[in-house]
Amino acid sequence: MKKPETHVQPKPDRITGAAHIFAAAGYSVSGVRRLWHETAFRHIVFALPVIVVLFAAIGANFADYCILLILFFSLVAVEALNTAIECIVDHLAPNWEEFARDAKDLGSLATMCLLGANAVFIVSVLVRSLAQI
Repeated sequence: MKKPETHVQPKPDRITGAAHIFAAAGYSVSGVRRLWHETAFRHIVFALPVIVVLFAAIGANFADYCILLILFFSLVAVEALNTAIECIVDHLAPNWEEFARDAKDLGSLATMCLLGANAVFIVSVLVRSLAQI
């Protein structure tokens, strides 16, 4: 299988100063747009309001919401890194390669670990709430 043709473009000039802040924000928005194509990311995004409503229903405190958001943004960050790894690996190894499998599996493991951390926290908040009834 041939690698897809890519169009080589010159590296853009480095943006500095205040313009860098706006450029970086634009890069982040582009990253979100790219990540939206990933089913796992959409599941994460759709789960957040469900959990927020659940927390509201059980009377979660402010700290619970803060921890939930920290874990949520951490999960999004790890999912973005996992997707970046997959993009690079797919470019470097269009055919099956052991290193490619390992890199993708490790990225997936990182995401799964943070999903587990989110689940442990959410369950702990629910259990605490049920214990107060």
